[in-house]
Amino acid sequence: MNDQDLLKEVKAKAQAWTQAPHDEHTQRTVRTWLDTCDQDDDAREALIDAFYTDLSFGTGGLRGKMGPGTNRINATTIALATQGLANHLLKMHGAPTAEQPLRVAIACDSRHQSQEFAQITAEVLAASGLEPWLYPELRPTPQLSWTVRELGAVAGVVVTASHNPSIYNGYKVYAADGGQVVAPEDAQLVAEVRALSTDQPVARTQDGIHVLDATWDDRYRDVLASFRLSPDLVANGSDLTIAYTGLHGTGALAVPAALKAFGFRNVHEVPSQAIPDGAFPTVHSPNPEEGAALAEAVALAKQVGASIVMGTDPDSDRVGIAVPDGDGFRLLNGNETAALLVDHVLAKWQAAGKLDRPSFVAKTVVTTDLLAELAEGYGVEVRETLTGFKFIAEAIRQEEGKLQYVAGGEESYGYLVGDAVRDKDAVQSCCLLAELAHELDRAGETMLGRLASIHKRHKAYKEGLVSLVKEGRNGKAEIDAMMKGFRTSPPQELAGETVVEILDFQTREARNPQGEVLRALPQAASNVMQFVTEEGSRVTVRPSGTEPKIKCYASVSSSWTDDVSHDEMMNRLQRRVEAHFQALGVR
Repeated sequence: MNDQDLLKEVKAKAQAWTQAPHDEHTQRTVRTWLDTCDQDDDAREALIDAFYTDLSFGTGGLRGKMGPGTNRINATTIALATQGLANHLLKMHGAPTAEQPLRVAIACDSRHQSQEFAQITAEVLAASGLEPWLYPELRPTPQLSWTVRELGAVAGVVVTASHNPSIYNGYKVYAADGGQVVAPEDAQLVAEVRALSTDQPVARTQDGIHVLDATWDDRYRDVLASFRLSPDLVANGSDLTIAYTGLHGTGALAVPAALKAFGFRNVHEVPSQAIPDGAFPTVHSPNPEEGAALAEAVALAKQVGASIVMGTDPDSDRVGIAVPDGDGFRLLNGNETAALLVDHVLAKWQAAGKLDRPSFVAKTVVTTDLLAELAEGYGVEVRETLTGFKFIAEAIRQEEGKLQYVAGGEESYGYLVGDAVRDKDAVQSCCLLAELAHELDRAGETMLGRLASIHKRHKAYKEGLVSLVKEGRNGKAEIDAMMKGFRTSPPQELAGETVVEILDFQTREARNPQGEVLRALPQAASNVMQFVTEEGSRVTVRPSGTEPKIKCYASVSSSWTDDVSHDEMMNRLQRRVEAHFQALGVR
């Protein structure tokens, strides 16, 4: 389709948004675009980008920029998504009865319009005969996951865009087990949503909406407390100094209270970031993976002499930490934090006799293989899943009654211990990481020292990530072309290391460089390519499922002995990581 035909089609589509039921602001904005798009390039591009396609309801729900249009998060697209969810649940479970109501738990983060969208979600579900249970104010995503299970709900919804910039919002759907929906239910849900049109009115009512009151917060904290690894902390308390930031999100309402319940009495919050605010005014992006997001927390840590810095994203499912390193602080990456946490949990559970039954640790295909080595060292099995914590939740469900889930983690700063929650839980992670920091502090050790000892016990690992932003129509085409190139012409060598195995998760096959199939892959089909070298390095490429990016991961490892310092060993591995990215053509 040429540009003129596309513009003509978009104009026709946009006309419906200049009248009711769309709100007055939406009508004015779209009308202005239509009136000026023939003369104004910016208006034309804005109109096309907002209407050239429908915002895709994918297997993780919705994620996109807020604003008018079919390709945006707004009241209309939220209502349609919810109507599709309601239709799906009614088909799956049948009509609700007094004895068997179809309950759906709903929560939201601190983003602009999140509470409005959560209310719309509840009203649409109520109008369809379901029983919505709504948190009246923002709550952490992991608390919603637990609530679905505790409530006996058939589904859950969180209005959030996680760690994306403030112009984004999203809509995540949870299944009855508290994990995000996965196959085959995800495809069924997607089909129901895509069968609807933005021109269709969606019924809403406020009748029949139930409110989740403060007692649910207390019960969630009780669940967190059940995972304490150092019970003596509650009796004796801890003077460990902690610097924490909720980055204007839900964590400010949950993490300090949870840390206090664990026995930590010296928690310092960044004042400017302690108030929930969807504009995230003090950071460019509320992403604790980025050092810039934790800059104010690190500055506070230096003032108060903190032993650990912790920051959570707006919906409190990811946590980034920084630890003292010489005169400053070093931000640990998600793989390093996962290794520290999983090693700590395995040691504690073994000491308590909790590993006497068959157990497993979970990781994704792009998370450090050090987790697998740690698990094997304790006689614990490993389950490797596709990227996305919903697949770890699926593994927990699949192994119920057979294997006990101990812990799991993603390189993207999400971790979970135990199976009470079925999504990554930054509130829990903050408490358990603080416990580890407390024990190390009492023993005269450090987080970095513990990481070095883990590397010496197993192997030293170093990982890296390069994300290439490719926005809009052209960006999607670029990403598709890059993935096609990696699939049809995979590299034979990376930075002087011969590629010995090519894993194509789309075809679910592992092949050698000659194209011969070596084995089938157990994971579901996904647009991911992974290249394994003779030295054991792994390089992985995949499109992001939530952002306009293609992501490239590199993981390298080496045995480490005392002939070089830990810092020098890590520098050597970092150079190998960079060499892999250069060989892949993304640096």
